[in-house]
Amino acid sequence: MNVSRTLALAGSIAALTVTCFAEDWTTWGGPDAGRNMFSPAKGIPSKFGPVKFKPNSEEVDLGATTNIKWVAKLGSQTYGNPVVANGRIYVGTNNATPRDPRFTDDRSILLALNEYDGDFLWQLVVPKLASGKVNDWEYLGLLSSPRVEGDKLYLVTSRCEVLCLDTNGQANGNQGYADEAQYIPGPGKPKVEVTAKDADILWRYDMMDELGVFPHNASNCSVITLGDKLFACTSNGQDWTHVNIPSPQSPSFIALDKNSGALIGEDDAAIGPNIKHGQWSSPSIGEVNGKSQVFYGGGDGILYAFDPTPVKDGDSSFLKKIWWFDCVPEEYKTDKNGKPIKYPAAEGPSEINATPVFYKGRVYVAVGQDPEHGEGVGRLVCVDPTKKGDVTKSALIWDYKGAHRSISTVSIDPENGLLFLADFSGYVHCLDADTGKLHWTHDMQAHMWGSTFVVDGKVYCGDEDGDFVVFASSKEKKVLEEINLGAPVYSTPIVANGTLLVASQTHLFAIAEGAKPVAPKK
Repeated sequence: MNVSRTLALAGSIAALTVTCFAEDWTTWGGPDAGRNMFSPAKGIPSKFGPVKFKPNSEEVDLGATTNIKWVAKLGSQTYGNPVVANGRIYVGTNNATPRDPRFTDDRSILLALNEYDGDFLWQLVVPKLASGKVNDWEYLGLLSSPRVEGDKLYLVTSRCEVLCLDTNGQANGNQGYADEAQYIPGPGKPKVEVTAKDADILWRYDMMDELGVFPHNASNCSVITLGDKLFACTSNGQDWTHVNIPSPQSPSFIALDKNSGALIGEDDAAIGPNIKHGQWSSPSIGEVNGKSQVFYGGGDGILYAFDPTPVKDGDSSFLKKIWWFDCVPEEYKTDKNGKPIKYPAAEGPSEINATPVFYKGRVYVAVGQDPEHGEGVGRLVCVDPTKKGDVTKSALIWDYKGAHRSISTVSIDPENGLLFLADFSGYVHCLDADTGKLHWTHDMQAHMWGSTFVVDGKVYCGDEDGDFVVFASSKEKKVLEEINLGAPVYSTPIVANGTLLVASQTHLFAIAEGAKPVAPKK
């Protein structure tokens, strides 16, 4: 937080006219390592827009809008969730709106934008894997939501790499990795000149090369750190047959030294042979009985807790399991005749794609499948993390089977204890986080990929039809506002420094109470 912003906030407090808490949103789930999709900000508007485009243009007409500061054009597909740190916004997208005329083909892109006007600062250009869509699906773009710490940014790319970037880009010179000239065009291609608008890679860890993993269609993880350790899902999965697992012995979850990118530990859970399809969950962290645990949703449908300190065993170091909980109930595994239900049948088992949320000493996560498999049965569980070993039968506090498959992470309002979950079928569910009691559901009438977000007594979320809905965070269902953004919403909204940021597939909207439009520089 800069000095001027701190002084301005202090003055507002003194005048008893506080509208928000000025705070960056530096990672998926914000400053809370438990990954609860909640912000303590106040004064966030429920109404904004309308969103109308200028004739024969992809430019939003800001002339008749309310509470929209600026709109930045993204690519044609945007699944990455924005983060905000030190005056910059970082968001993953594709290259359908090229910022560099040298590269107009399919690439994954991380954009760095000015927080205050949406102006383009620099970008990471990620070439596609030569293996094609089996590992790197066309036009998906960069799926990972990065993590920023000081002047370093950590993310997983569509090439199944963990990268550490300098948040200044090339503005302060080329440091660390120093081979961006080859990285940008891709292996075997002629080198290019590195420009001031390119990213500065400090270190790179290639999980395909180093670990032998085989990502199914896409790589995605929003990494998390603890001390000098960085934790990431490897995205190991099946091949194009949807039956064979090419690398069953490769790890699913790893720890790297965040300063160097060196591998310091891999999971001991042996998830590989039991992967149902792919692995795209992100880890969270919580303190249980005075010790940290790292939570991870496996591609086998099991929720794991790992000790964050790797233990040496022969030539390798392992992240040891503390406990594990099978989130797939028996009735999803076999039918009434005892016959196994084959994945991906609608009435059958799922993996975990959502991020586990640690909140008030409990862990919450829902099961689901790759959206290409459609709708099906789901389950949300609330688990006690104080036990050890296989806790499937002993650690369940409550579960909720009224939700369908979900790839979304829950949000919990600490002011009233209400939990909100979006499922892929398009329903928003409001439950009591303590007991699991259902208060209400709402049919968005379109698929939902992103998560709900709670702030200022309101719940924000979007759907595949581009509808963005604001609910009251209350036991009674109250729809406060509904607006169409003109393109599907597959990401999760966030709030940083009093501004609501919403990414549709094609545009990033910056929304604040009383905001007057600021046109980004061309």
